[in-house]
Amino acid sequence: MSLPDSVPQKHKMNVTALWRRYPPVVWVLTGIDFFVTCSFSVSFPFLALYLNQVRGVDMSLVGLLFLIGGLCAAATNMVGGMLSDRFGRRKLLLLVTVTGIFAYIGLALLVGFSVDLWIISLAYITARGILGTVNPTVGAIIADVAPKDKLTEIYAVVRIGGNIGFALAPGIGGYMLGILSYGWLLGFSAIACGGTALLVLLFLRESFTGNGGKVNLRSTLAVAKDRSFLIFSILCMLLFASMAQLGSTLSIFSVETLKLSTAEYGLLLTTNGVIVVLTQYPAAWLMSKFPINKGLMVGSLLYGFGYLTLGWVNHFNWAILAIVLITFGEVVFSPLSSVVVARAAPDDKRGRYMGFFGLSSTVGFSFAPLIGGILLDVFPRQPLFLWGTIALAGGIAAVGFYYWGRKPKTTKISV
Repeated sequence: MSLPDSVPQKHKMNVTALWRRYPPVVWVLTGIDFFVTCSFSVSFPFLALYLNQVRGVDMSLVGLLFLIGGLCAAATNMVGGMLSDRFGRRKLLLLVTVTGIFAYIGLALLVGFSVDLWIISLAYITARGILGTVNPTVGAIIADVAPKDKLTEIYAVVRIGGNIGFALAPGIGGYMLGILSYGWLLGFSAIACGGTALLVLLFLRESFTGNGGKVNLRSTLAVAKDRSFLIFSILCMLLFASMAQLGSTLSIFSVETLKLSTAEYGLLLTTNGVIVVLTQYPAAWLMSKFPINKGLMVGSLLYGFGYLTLGWVNHFNWAILAIVLITFGEVVFSPLSSVVVARAAPDDKRGRYMGFFGLSSTVGFSFAPLIGGILLDVFPRQPLFLWGTIALAGGIAAVGFYYWGRKPKTTKISV
């Protein structure tokens, strides 16, 4: 499948030209990313509030739960990427999304009937694990169908779908939580997951039928033999631990320290999504003209500075400004990191590479609530120390990407 190369310069940013520039599968993937993000972000960003405020669980324990769930998702990221190489992308996506519908419904019923917390925790961990295979599989499909010189653009376009979901869902979830119980949010997650399953079933064609490779731990971890890619993944893991504070630490900080309502916290996340939707494509198109390690450095620094700004925030309007800075870091960093993975991966091992990258991102995201919970307990009235510690990850990652970009890359592995 090929993309048209001759698009007039004056139409680069035109919506109609964008629609015709890419094959239909790109827009199907954009819709899938929209529904996947909606299913997650309408409910899970508020889980910390439910556990802490409704069920009285300490934030450190909430962080530990998120860590365990994330580590399970990290494992399924790797396994999912490997399975998509072995059996094909579409089959795996369809199986996972249908299973995800039942996982969300089960979790909604458990929360609705206020069952024991250990049962809810186990169901949450299971749901995270099941859905952990989606992102690496979608990333592998993009790498299958896109020419390497347009990877940045296409990853940016698909991310727009996800960020439209992230712009809408948290705001809806925050409003709903003010008038309904948390279980209803999980019910809406099940509906959104159903939308994903329908798109896969009706519109997604198979991009890679499978290579018949071995399905075992050794073949999955063999990606780590690519030393340059391993270093890149570790640096990303560090930054992802900072990124994920939007969905955990910021929720408690906004409601308990800044005294914002859950609806206002939802609007902060909605602001993030809206900015990404409006700026993701032009920013990605612009950053594709520069060395990729410099783009990764800029994104890391913007993340760090944005989180540091939260240390001085004492009002909703100032919180919006901090979110804008953080979002600019996301807009620059996220598509470029996916491009690195796609370019590094051999054609028949894209799922494995995406899965390994998913491992690093999920581990980073999983440690974030635990780190944030500990920092909230240690610095309950010292926001500058809280957010300054989190912002430090952005600075360290930027230095790491600078040196990573100066070393020659090797991508050949045998599995």
